[in-house]
Amino acid sequence: MTLGCLRLALCHAVRGACTHHYRAASPSPLTVRYRPSPLCPVWGILGRSSLFSTEAEGGGGEETELQRRKKKQQQDPRARVTIGNVGRKIPQRHIQLLGAEGEDLGTMHRADVVRLMDQNGLKLVPVNEKLDPPVYRLMSGKQIHEEQLKLREKQKSKAGPVQVKELTMSADIAPHDLDTKLRQVQSWLDKKHHVRVTLKTGHPSSSSSSSNNTQPLDSALEDMVGRMAAPVGFVSKPRVIREGRAAMCILRPPSAKELREHVAKIPQSQHPARARPGHTRPSLRPSNRAVQHHKNRMRLTLKILQ
Repeated sequence: MTLGCLRLALCHAVRGACTHHYRAASPSPLTVRYRPSPLCPVWGILGRSSLFSTEAEGGGGEETELQRRKKKQQQDPRARVTIGNVGRKIPQRHIQLLGAEGEDLGTMHRADVVRLMDQNGLKLVPVNEKLDPPVYRLMSGKQIHEEQLKLREKQKSKAGPVQVKELTMSADIAPHDLDTKLRQVQSWLDKKHHVRVTLKTGHPSSSSSSSNNTQPLDSALEDMVGRMAAPVGFVSKPRVIREGRAAMCILRPPSAKELREHVAKIPQSQHPARARPGHTRPSLRPSNRAVQHHKNRMRLTLKILQ
């Protein structure tokens, strides 16, 4: 009797505080349909009671949408740059297991995998979680560290976007300015950049340009590049452009094969090394005695290396 009076009093209190229509479906607990209003803060408290069904229009929709968005958010596979162990909490029930040496141990239950990890003191590393069943491997801490080092080396060796630098010079450039330009080109090549070098015709009134008119621009550009101390590679060889008014080539850092060939040619050369930019080469040729002494030193060096 007391509970029935309390229900009736609460129902009249809600009806007086909020303008809504209600319908008593049966003598059982009432089901009230309403539209939430900011003028009835009491309704939020009553809505938590088990005596009323207070499902608002659109209630819970925002939470469901947020949960769906969180489920749709997936981790970027490129963000994983390290190799880590899963630990003892394996998300799958059955997995395909590989041993420490790479041998196939078959499909095992995760409880058996944890027991095997404890017995051998190994860690579990995911190999391919997209397969069914997913593939895991048992590895030691040293093996995981070595794999991480290999992964870092691969990431460093990945070819990123190549930056192309541009350098323009005239055919009547002074030797000192040419050496400065070549040093700038060498610094760009050391940073793994490509360099586009353009050689333009000199000023007609210049005396040096009149003397260089007999040499084609592409040959002159090749000679200028040949003055560099370190070897270089070519993306495109020197060629004439702009109807013969300029020559252009694209330089790149030398490959490992080109460096080996350059080092292999040094002991076979009978002449001294090419002078660096900015240094004048001696005008006198070395004597036969000096050449023979150079040969003997090279032979001795080769014997030591062998």
